[in-house]
Amino acid sequence: MNKISIRFFDDREVRTVWDDDNSKWLFSVLDIVGVLRDESDYQKNRNYWKYLKAKLKRDGSHLGSVTTQFKFTAPDGKKRLANVLDNDGIIELAKNFPSKKANRFIEWFTYSDETIDGKSKSKAYALFDSSLLDTIEVGTVKGLQQIHGYLFGGLYDFAGQIRTLNIAKGGFQFAMAQFLSESLNGIEKMPESTFDEITDKYVEMNVAHPFMEGNGRSTRIWLDLILKTNLKLCVDWSQVNKKEYLAAMEKSVSDSKPLKVLLQAALTDKINDREVFMKGIDYSYYYEQEDFITE
Repeated sequence: MNKISIRFFDDREVRTVWDDDNSKWLFSVLDIVGVLRDESDYQKNRNYWKYLKAKLKRDGSHLGSVTTQFKFTAPDGKKRLANVLDNDGIIELAKNFPSKKANRFIEWFTYSDETIDGKSKSKAYALFDSSLLDTIEVGTVKGLQQIHGYLFGGLYDFAGQIRTLNIAKGGFQFAMAQFLSESLNGIEKMPESTFDEITDKYVEMNVAHPFMEGNGRSTRIWLDLILKTNLKLCVDWSQVNKKEYLAAMEKSVSDSKPLKVLLQAALTDKINDREVFMKGIDYSYYYEQEDFITE
């Protein structure tokens, strides 16, 4: 059970671990309790779970007794055993939870893995153990197309294909389709021997936005491959705040310094570390996650 993942609900982490023996994800009960109670205090959530388990037992529910335990990193940095439940157990827990958020949480929980993002994210996890990662061209447009094609193949009919239509986001117009080929050729030739040069290249590729969808998720992997190859470093994305990153990316069109400061502070030499890679994927997809809203 060494594959650890993070999901995000209302900007709160829900840690999960893969159970190889039973081929399923197990979820941290304390994280779910914290989400549903809107409580960040680890000890308070722990105490509430003890109370809830006792109450469920009195009510004849076997939910508390089917939990198993796994060592997660606690807020104090130490590894501590914590209760985990599988998918069905978490839904049952939420149904028995006295929280206004419970119904919305259940909808998010049962829906998230079936979206294009959920399926693409599973593919992204598999990259770490895939030989494909070593065959991707580094720093080229073709390499970025390889990444995009892998992440979204079978999900988008345009996976890996350079767009032929114009796109915009938040009022910002990305590179015009008629000039995109020329722009991409120029970006590919940009130097990448220093951190500043690599970040500038990343910024320009973001401005180009070569695909109809899935640019950010693909380009962050592309960026890390350049950093790994040329500097023996990568970004620990779990150290990059979502709001600060999105703001820095928006500003990078005219001033890349805030982005460089943010990313440089998160650089790590753990370029072959599974946990760094997996958490990087979790956060990369989290940056693209919209608030989950129901009518």
